Amino acid sequence: MQKSLDDDQAADVVTIDLRGKTTLADYMLIASGRSARHVAAVAEHLGETLRKHGYRQFQIEGLPAADWVLIDAGDVIVHLFRPEVRTFYNLEKMWSPALIEELETAS
Repeated sequence: MQKSLDDDQAADVVTIDLRGKTTLADYMLIASGRSARHVAAVAEHLGETLRKHGYRQFQIEGLPAADWVLIDAGDVIVHLFRPEVRTFYNLEKMWSPALIEELETAS
């Protein structure tokens, strides 16, 4: 998946290891596209790459607007954003190790 994002010139790709932190997925990738059109193209190409590598059970959400596209491939979740939308939601901070530890301690 990382190679597909790199090939399509996705910007600021971040990989977050979720193992042991949630049952949602093992990894989360977050990346930006230059525009809604670029985000959609990156997402569609990543979907084709997943199919070529045998993934059959994945979902792509958010393609019509392409401000924020989510690709759920089971053990890996990919978030593709337009830069200003990524800044607004700031998922990297939400899933940072310090915040996760703080939430676990509070429960």
